[in-house]
Amino acid sequence: MSNENCAVSLANVSHQFGDLAALTEVNCQIKAGQLLALLGHNGAGKSTLLKVILGLIKPHHGQVTVLGQSLHLGRKQPLNIGYLPENITFYDKLTGYELLCYFAALKGVGKVRVKRLIEEFGLEYAQHKPLKGYSKGMKQRLGIAQAILSEPQLLLLDEPTVGLDPQASEFLYQKIRTLTELGCAVMVSTHELNLIEPQLDVAMIMGQGRKLAFGSMAQLLQRSSLPVIIKVPDIVRRVTRYGYLAEFYHDGVLQCPISQTESLVEYLTTECQIFDFVIEKPGLAALYHEKITPLQQASSEGIAFQPLQHPVLVGA
Repeated sequence: MSNENCAVSLANVSHQFGDLAALTEVNCQIKAGQLLALLGHNGAGKSTLLKVILGLIKPHHGQVTVLGQSLHLGRKQPLNIGYLPENITFYDKLTGYELLCYFAALKGVGKVRVKRLIEEFGLEYAQHKPLKGYSKGMKQRLGIAQAILSEPQLLLLDEPTVGLDPQASEFLYQKIRTLTELGCAVMVSTHELNLIEPQLDVAMIMGQGRKLAFGSMAQLLQRSSLPVIIKVPDIVRRVTRYGYLAEFYHDGVLQCPISQTESLVEYLTTECQIFDFVIEKPGLAALYHEKITPLQQASSEGIAFQPLQHPVLVGA
């Protein structure tokens, strides 16, 4: 990947809080214009990783390059980064309009942009009311608005859809997609897997401070041991008739490794003349649990987490 196209590069990044290893040899690169879903259990290191990229935490080991600047060498010029923390805290006595104007002044953004965002996020009716009267969802929308005020080159969002209704969440991802089309790289830390799956370009799954998997959905599926399910009407009779299919018959459906899907479909259509079937590939939730469940089981059994000898690294 060329440096010009790389928004964030992490090389062997490690950090500890006392005896706790928050990050251990994390490597990844994020391209300009990509939306990366940052996934993991509570305490996996997601928020710490975002703060390392922001420069709020200096890692004990490794190199961090953000928008062409190596953070361990010190920033030579301000970086155009937007950030929404997981827990938003505002000055309750300020109004929504005053708060955005404050951040706009810090970022060198005019009030025209402030007014436009207030309208886009549906906060006109409350823009001159003190923030202490705002609901959680209203504060979340305001927080997202401040994060994108400067039309950033890099946007980091920590649980951005918490407190948002489905319509507001859909609007948020529309705004994010508009930014990525302009070349903005976006990292979204979230537990809402079904919501982020249609939006992501790449995903990184973390567990106990380590990167467990990285890649697009297609790449992650290709490296997964999860089966593809093929549902065929009246499948028992058909499996009995075509003996080859019995190899893939489990629990009332056909199941096969992703690598064999094409050949099995070809056999169904050419040899069996079966065209009425549905293919169901594993989704993001299944991929996530495939990586996280072994860690949770080991933890519940009191087994120390062992370093991965060959961590899954797809397309890095």
